Amino acid sequence: MKTDYRLERFLAAVLACALLVAPLTGEAQAPAKVWKVAVLSGGQLRSSASVRALEQRLAELGYVEGRNLLIDFRTAGGQVDRLPALTAELVGRRPDVFVVSSTQTALVAKNATQTIPIVLAGVGDPVGSGIVSSLGRPGGNITGASLLNAELSGKGLQLLKDAVPAVSRVAVLSDSGNRLHREVRAATEAAAETLKVSLQFFDVRGPDDLPKAFDAITRQRAAALLVLPDAVTLAHRAPILDFTARQRLPALYPFREMVDDGGLMCYGPNLAENFRAAAGYVDKILKGAKAGDLPIAQATKFDLVINIKTAKTLGLTIPQSLLLRADQVID
Repeated sequence: MKTDYRLERFLAAVLACALLVAPLTGEAQAPAKVWKVAVLSGGQLRSSASVRALEQRLAELGYVEGRNLLIDFRTAGGQVDRLPALTAELVGRRPDVFVVSSTQTALVAKNATQTIPIVLAGVGDPVGSGIVSSLGRPGGNITGASLLNAELSGKGLQLLKDAVPAVSRVAVLSDSGNRLHREVRAATEAAAETLKVSLQFFDVRGPDDLPKAFDAITRQRAAALLVLPDAVTLAHRAPILDFTARQRLPALYPFREMVDDGGLMCYGPNLAENFRAAAGYVDKILKGAKAGDLPIAQATKFDLVINIKTAKTLGLTIPQSLLLRADQVID
């Protein structure tokens, strides 16, 4: 009996020690990996629908900021000359993945790093812009989702003509420093010739160019406005929308954010969907995939959104045939 009592005391002591050591062992375990994702925008804010879509999709995939994710966000506010400094700052913080939102940001990021994986979220034509040599085999450290805007400009001009059949002179806001716009211009001019519409291009490379463009458009009496996809015009859409409202000028924009804010019409890829697709690429890369081995996806969903309230303000009656083709009509 005496031996059994000592054995019981010994086993109890061992169990007590095990219970004391267990929590210490748990505390000594390595903390969960916190992934760093850098996001560089040419003009969008962190609160924009597109960036929110990126964050929401990452959360769905298990990446929650404050737990296992850190998003380092920077925006140039539509001032393209700020991009190199912002990119260098982000690269210096050594993110695991770099997400870029436009053609300009992608080109700057490509020049800044050949090692950090770069995911495209809002780039028009990665091949035509010289970002990658192939969509199927991008190679290097770049992959993502492409908007392929160049082919859409002619369609946009056609929709503007459908909305305002009598229009014969259209002003175009473009950026001569944007490589994509060189392709877009050629496609737009080809469509204009078919539609028998004359185009007047106005160079907007930064917000300071907008007042000069507005004065020239007014002097030359353009009957409508076509805005090409660009970080500058997206970031500074408020003065553009104000100008078209004051001048009662029908306009077609590249992104629905502009119509949500009061623009007449938009036709183009859904930016939020592209950013959601970009989140999928981020997930694959963080799980070990090489960026250059992942084919670049092409946008498949294009939104035609019409703001009827704005049309009434402009004194326009949008043809029923066009309304029936719209993906959404805002009353």
